Amino acid sequence: MPDKLNDARPTAVVIGASAAGLFAAAALTEFADVTLIERDQLPDGPEHRRGVPQDRHAHLVWSGGVAAFNELLPGVVDDIVATGARLVHIMGDMVSRAPNEVWFRRFTATHHRNLVCSRPLLDAGLRTRVLADQRITLHQDTTVLGLEGTAARITGARIKTGEEERTLAADLVVDATGRGSRAPHWLESLGLPKVTEREVNAGVAYATRLYQAPGTTAETDFPLINVQANPAKAPGQGGIILPIEDNRWIVTLSGTRGGEPTSDPDSFGTFARGLGDPIIGELLQDATPISDVATTRSTANHRRYYEKMKAWPDGFTVIGDAIASYNPVYGHGLTVAAQCALAVRDTLRATSITAPGTAQRLQRAASRPVAAAWDLAVGQDAFYPGATDTPPTAIEKSLARYVDRCVETGAANPRALGALLDVMSLEKPATRLFSPDMLLPMLFGPKKQQLPAPPLSDAERKTAMS
Repeated sequence: MPDKLNDARPTAVVIGASAAGLFAAAALTEFADVTLIERDQLPDGPEHRRGVPQDRHAHLVWSGGVAAFNELLPGVVDDIVATGARLVHIMGDMVSRAPNEVWFRRFTATHHRNLVCSRPLLDAGLRTRVLADQRITLHQDTTVLGLEGTAARITGARIKTGEEERTLAADLVVDATGRGSRAPHWLESLGLPKVTEREVNAGVAYATRLYQAPGTTAETDFPLINVQANPAKAPGQGGIILPIEDNRWIVTLSGTRGGEPTSDPDSFGTFARGLGDPIIGELLQDATPISDVATTRSTANHRRYYEKMKAWPDGFTVIGDAIASYNPVYGHGLTVAAQCALAVRDTLRATSITAPGTAQRLQRAASRPVAAAWDLAVGQDAFYPGATDTPPTAIEKSLARYVDRCVETGAANPRALGALLDVMSLEKPATRLFSPDMLLPMLFGPKKQQLPAPPLSDAERKTAMS
């Protein structure tokens, strides 16, 4: 007979115990007993794991994500900070060049803060909090073979642990398995139509190396250093220095087709000095590498439009990267994962988890934060040669030019920067860029000249010297 956790409450199965799955499990405990299925063995602490292919590269959580983390798991951000993470002021604690090669002034008037640490530290903090909930049961080293049910109603999942196969019954199954999601295949095998998909692939490759924080930078709140690639100048090349816990720097370099970084450690510094501005390479001159170079090419923006399917089975929802995955350079994946879980929670507060049509409402709600991040990522990456079979339309080109003007305005005006960061941080919709906070400084000034060089002080530079 199929397993059922508890007849007294509805039951939910969440597939995948990375960040999206942990957030989903936390959101669902208000309404159901939750079984979390993970194909790997989870580490006990902040360690790399096979199931998170991007976890060696630079990660940050935008302020919209910080807010979502705390709403789902009150106090969790403070807990993670207590283990070594930082809350970094945007732009006060950042030296950042935008894709249009404008350097942002380091204004401190905005409220926006990014959460910065290694991905293993972040995931360990989330696991500690979420898995302590007695309403969540974790099955590790367990594979989901497929969905149980019909095209009208999913009733559970078929799982395999070791040599044992069984069916785990559930009122709701949530797919949080990320880029490698099998949901399209599962749904088609039930007779449902093929989901519409789109890919925008700028051909970005990433190379990351860990360094010991040089000089006396570990004794200060050394700023993030971010040189973003320019889509108008292919190949687009960029990089970031992310000061993290344990007096280390994560340095991630990126390049599109024809300008990719490699795994060769001897060429890492050369690539960094050859960016549009050499600041990252200069800061690495006295830094000691403490790891090999890790690379990845799994960076395409890929979206599945489940919310547009006319027929959708009750009892099944897809969230996070399993709906859409993004070029990691924009740093939106973790924020979207938390916001998707919040959308699920808020929807279930208004409707029963077992009511007909609930799953489709959940799917549409979860797709809204996905759409916001997708538009931001594709609005940049679609301009790289070969990124998409459908070139940018005239409207998309006009919007891109307007966003460039927003960036130029925000780089020199704190009021406009606040509006820009509201959108980039996924706190507010893109319409915020047409608010008076942006339009008035754009039209009437004051007009400050663009910074001629990165706004890193001499004192900060000296701390990076041995």
